Amino acid sequence: MARILITSGPTRQYLDPVRYLTNGSSGRMGAALAQAVLDLGHEVEIVSGPVTVEYPPGAKVTPIISTEELLEACLKLFPKCVGLIAAAAPCDYRPLVVETHKIAKTGAPLTLELIETQDVAATLGAQKQPGQWTVGFALETDDQRFKAITKLEKKNCDLIVLNGPQAMDALDNEVEILDRAGATVGQFHGSKEVVAKGILNVVQNRLIDCARS
Repeated sequence: MARILITSGPTRQYLDPVRYLTNGSSGRMGAALAQAVLDLGHEVEIVSGPVTVEYPPGAKVTPIISTEELLEACLKLFPKCVGLIAAAAPCDYRPLVVETHKIAKTGAPLTLELIETQDVAATLGAQKQPGQWTVGFALETDDQRFKAITKLEKKNCDLIVLNGPQAMDALDNEVEILDRAGATVGQFHGSKEVVAKGILNVVQNRLIDCARS
């Protein structure tokens, strides 16, 4: 039995006490992956941004808000897990300054200065110990395979799951799984539950079972 860490849902980066940057991630893929992990007899830890989806009763869930909180929680949990499936959609940018009061309308354009957040999957990928593995997700709108392979290398992932923007807040998904050589090792489409089972079968065969042998 393996313990697997899953990140799920969006993060929020606040501009002021009431407004924030975020995206349309629903957490459905993360919930489906968690159930697939449990169905294979493994343990699952979920670090989740704000979602309305319900996670499986057998999962341990750590709720977070920001990308910084996501990274902090994962750094604590990852050393206790054999692998990571990074299905969350963290905000890539945060405001340089978070206003302490609600930003008032003035009739003039508003300029926001944004800086990059730390890459969670890349940080964990750089800290892998022997026997640990990471699986990333790449949601791209163009040059999908090239950008997915680039992300796989940059984040030091063992596999990467490529999908498109139609996956956001949808019931269904279509994915292609690429290995470190850029080869396709799985393609699945249908409900996110069906897709999650396909992904976990690839993870089981190529990562978990190989780590045991």
